[in-house]
Amino acid sequence: MPQALDPGRARTMDEFIAELRLLKAWAGNPSITEITRRVHTAWHKAGRPRSEWPARSTVGNCFQVGRRRPNTDLLLAVVHALVEGDEASLSAWRQALRAVLGEAEAAAQVSAYDRLPDTRPPLIGRAGLLRQADALLGAGGAGRAVVLEGMAGAGKSALAFHIGHRLIAAGKIAGPVLFAQLRGCGVDGPAADPTAVLESFLRLLGVSGDRIPYGLDARAALYRQLLADTQALVMLDDVADEDQLRPLLPGTARTCRTVITTRQTLRGLDGLTKLPVPTLSPDESLELLRTVAGAQRLGSDAASAHRITDLLGHHPLALSIIGRHMREHPAWALADYYREPLTTLAMEGGARASLAASDMQLPTGARRLLRLLALHPPHELDVHAVAALADQPVATARRNLDTLAAAHLAERTGPGWYRLHDLVHAYAEERICIDEPASHIRQALRRVLAHYENRTAANSSAPLPARQPGRGARPRRFKHAEAWADVKLPSRPDGHQALAA
Repeated sequence: MPQALDPGRARTMDEFIAELRLLKAWAGNPSITEITRRVHTAWHKAGRPRSEWPARSTVGNCFQVGRRRPNTDLLLAVVHALVEGDEASLSAWRQALRAVLGEAEAAAQVSAYDRLPDTRPPLIGRAGLLRQADALLGAGGAGRAVVLEGMAGAGKSALAFHIGHRLIAAGKIAGPVLFAQLRGCGVDGPAADPTAVLESFLRLLGVSGDRIPYGLDARAALYRQLLADTQALVMLDDVADEDQLRPLLPGTARTCRTVITTRQTLRGLDGLTKLPVPTLSPDESLELLRTVAGAQRLGSDAASAHRITDLLGHHPLALSIIGRHMREHPAWALADYYREPLTTLAMEGGARASLAASDMQLPTGARRLLRLLALHPPHELDVHAVAALADQPVATARRNLDTLAAAHLAERTGPGWYRLHDLVHAYAEERICIDEPASHIRQALRRVLAHYENRTAANSSAPLPARQPGRGARPRRFKHAEAWADVKLPSRPDGHQALAA
């Protein structure tokens, strides 16, 4: 069996069936009738009674997607017929099927409730976002769906819970409340199966088990019918993608309010209003640090406190982690939270795991590029420099950068220009030493340095301006600073100065 056929790549039943179709083509594309004959022959030799032999139509169904409860015995018999008894290949397919079914079973485990969580973390800042949400979901906002999107740890869920509780307290919700944790980032298991989520929602809406339809579309239709004339609140936390979200939207139920959180940029869905959730402002960052650590812990050393918030890139999760560390370690002076110790503490406290969950959802090309971006100073960079760094066409580099931006692991700062948040850059620095061989790292550095040298030579008549500190300036030590010591990084052609390293 060629290496191009790899059932281990399958993560869902539909992906497994897609691999099975490829196997059929590799085996010479035998007819369903021929495959059925081979299965009958094998089962006859194994002594299985004729009453258990599958019909031709049943064998044909093995190649159809959308099946929730596959006959695993028959699927493996079909594989056996296609690989003509190759036990090594059959073992690989058997293992892949077990993994897929395990994922499916885990995806069917759903956390759905008829109320919002009672505990709410403190919400610092976000006044502007709350006002926008109130306007969209208030008296005239029924039937609207608000999407809170942003990077890992930006505080999307906390904001969503506050929005939901405000709607309930204001008497805007007179119907049922439905809340589901959809596990889009994959921290606590695979993304929740929307078919299973709908089953839980229908039960919460009073539908008995014998009245719940089997298929996804039928469940979604009944769900929307039951919500059509209610002033319900639907909260969908940590959405994976459009396919997971689409059947869970109330649809034409114009009296419902829906609040969605996601790390992804969702496209192709009508009726969604997106509210990006950025990092905090400097003053909000200081307030969050003071709230978690305690006002006395920060004392009067405002300069050190501001430096800490700057080094953390005003990231809510990282600020909360460091604030807890300050509260629990009174012997640490503020001056001790500097550079590497600060970043390491934030990573160890949970930022690494949160970023890794987003990283794991990326396609291979974007994941590798994220690591290579650690070789560039924490500075705005353009798509041409990225193409040189990754040794790939500009179009490919742009596509991978856009994938990172859609996952909120990179930020577009101008046409063709991008930057990484401080913590994302620190995460990439950790991963590149693990995932890339030293020889590849040296080659990538040579390529991007040569790119800048050539650019400087081509523009020698118009020297590049010196870099000036700006928003997001990063005094954190850069591991590859020595290689970049003599490199002048360019500013954007639109007149905005690139951020300082």
